[in-house]
Amino acid sequence: MENTNLKPNLTKRFLAGLIDYAIIYAFFYAFISVFGEPNEEGGYSVTGFLALVPILFWFLFLVVLETVFGATLGNSIVGLQPKSLTKNKGELSLGQSIKRHVLDPIDMFPFGLLAIMAIKNTDRNQRLGDIWAKTIVVEANQN
Repeated sequence: MENTNLKPNLTKRFLAGLIDYAIIYAFFYAFISVFGEPNEEGGYSVTGFLALVPILFWFLFLVVLETVFGATLGNSIVGLQPKSLTKNKGELSLGQSIKRHVLDPIDMFPFGLLAIMAIKNTDRNQRLGDIWAKTIVVEANQN
């Protein structure tokens, strides 16, 4: 990990997140449109075990894909890859991927400002999730 170029790849990271979360939001919208029931506020809601399906989709789409294939779909499309700072080959553990993404809502609020501030003000250009998980994001072709 010593020779890794850590330039702040904000545009690529933004696009990767946009791709990933556009797919997740599209799934959530379609799922709730199909399986949701009208609620008192005039919208639709999913309750019971069906409410776990979007959470399971989020987990599989972000955490499992990243752990198994080394990157989310968005990161793969823009040529980025998260790497572990604690493992020799830089491969993410399941726990690291969970930590990275559990903090996504905080990193993305408001409009990604916290993530941008963290990336620009840390030596390794890390979001809050990356700091907690001990990971960095690099160009996919770097070792």
